Amino acid sequence: MLFFLDWFFTIFHAVVTLFNLVGWISKKTRNLHLVTVALTLFSWLVLCFFYGFGYCFLTDWHYQILHKRGFEDLPFSYITFLIQRLFGITASDETVVKYTVYIFTIIVLITFGLQINKWIKKNQN
Repeated sequence: MLFFLDWFFTIFHAVVTLFNLVGWISKKTRNLHLVTVALTLFSWLVLCFFYGFGYCFLTDWHYQILHKRGFEDLPFSYITFLIQRLFGITASDETVVKYTVYIFTIIVLITFGLQINKWIKKNQN
């Protein structure tokens, strides 16, 4: 069961991460994208007061499973973990966190910009 949960979280979290990156592109997925980005921001910026900066509940749940499976010394960044697990590339946590924050900030600005634009257009009619 732990093996299944491990790979479920690996795939699910990777899909959520990819959706956070590109979900804004299609008008059909923008509302769902806004929800996933908002949840990510909530986890990183609100739950951090209880669990530390950059806290992600999906990472926490997955890492609990990985610890039960005997994995030790997991990286701080889940993106670092995914890069290593899925592509076999070792990257420094510091670098990955830096680029994750940069890229996610751009995605947040795009997402909220598109939502504001949608709201303005709706209210002009």
